[in-house]
Amino acid sequence: MSLPKNVLLIICDGLGDRPCKQLGFKTPLEAAKKPNLNALAKKGACGLMYPLGPGIRAGSDTAHLNILGYNMKRYYQGRGPLEALGIKVQLKQGDVAFRANVATVDKEGIIVDRRAGRIDDASELAKALDGMEIKGVKFIVKPGTAHRLAIVMRGKGLSANISDSDPHKTGVRPLAVRALDDSKEARFSASVLNEFLKKAHSVLSAHPLNKERKKKGLPEANIVLVRGAGMFKPVQSFEERFGMKACCIAGAGLYKGIARFLGMDVLEVKGATGKANTDIKAKVNAAIKALQTYDFVFLHIKGCDIFGHDGDASGKKKFIERIDSALKPLLKLKDTLIVITADHSTPCCMKDHSGDAVPVLIAGPSVRSDSVSKFEERSCINGYYRFNSGLELMNEILNLTARAEMIGS
Repeated sequence: MSLPKNVLLIICDGLGDRPCKQLGFKTPLEAAKKPNLNALAKKGACGLMYPLGPGIRAGSDTAHLNILGYNMKRYYQGRGPLEALGIKVQLKQGDVAFRANVATVDKEGIIVDRRAGRIDDASELAKALDGMEIKGVKFIVKPGTAHRLAIVMRGKGLSANISDSDPHKTGVRPLAVRALDDSKEARFSASVLNEFLKKAHSVLSAHPLNKERKKKGLPEANIVLVRGAGMFKPVQSFEERFGMKACCIAGAGLYKGIARFLGMDVLEVKGATGKANTDIKAKVNAAIKALQTYDFVFLHIKGCDIFGHDGDASGKKKFIERIDSALKPLLKLKDTLIVITADHSTPCCMKDHSGDAVPVLIAGPSVRSDSVSKFEERSCINGYYRFNSGLELMNEILNLTARAEMIGS
């Protein structure tokens, strides 16, 4: 039997679930009609994986690092740098980056809307703040999707060991940023960031866009809330680490940011939105085409996680059926190792991430098939694979493609 020439890794964000009453106590994956996923399961081998370890609730960022072979305990630098890279901010070593929202506070400074009425475009507001300098620290502010921003502090003597200003709820005031250790760098960074946030409030409150929104009775985007501080440090690229030229196809910024952090090429696909309306077929077709050029193609599909957070089991089931339909061309792929899994479970009953194991499917040349014929949580219990960490999945990918290093002689 020949060895696979390349790898297609498909991560269905939040795919795993728990039995849902509205689906007859089946999970959305179990309830979904999925002839193509089941066909791949019959051809290959299945199992379960804990992205960070048994029972540990994984964030999408940390889970993806592990699954892609970068131990999050060593390489995770916080969400901020990944989000900034996701919207093409060019980071330098020592930069401190944040996730941010434009939000709405009332005259008393109380947060009334953390997303400023889900404003469609914050690019003009970001432009008004971009380039501000305070005590030798330059602030780089770039717009993300809708109400989201990426903010970067660039200068000497900075630390990412500072707290958020975002309290993650309304009806309260924004938090003052605090140093989380006694270092002068952390105290300095917190002080400068607090001053920036105060000035940003003044600039945004006077911005013509907000004056127009006020006239229309829309929530003003008059304050910035920051979270997820992280200091950027370059890492060894995926190609250098594993000997595979890699690319990423994704809609949401975080996953593009993770790919750029690891030195992968990010391929833009029309209709890839990172939302439930994403064009899955276009992404799959782009991935198949990319296999002609790349050794490793990472395809991210977001929708299952969105429906899980919304508690919409029926919507999650239907989205899984859309994924399955789009995957039909994979049945004809030759010389390719196909790996399908999730970064975490997002049970509809929790409306949040859980520490439950996620299903794994590996099909292609050199894979020893097992008896599993359905790709779903409880069937995969009987599969060949047991991964107690996402890091083990990359080990097996390297093994199946004859790229694994021998330990000993």
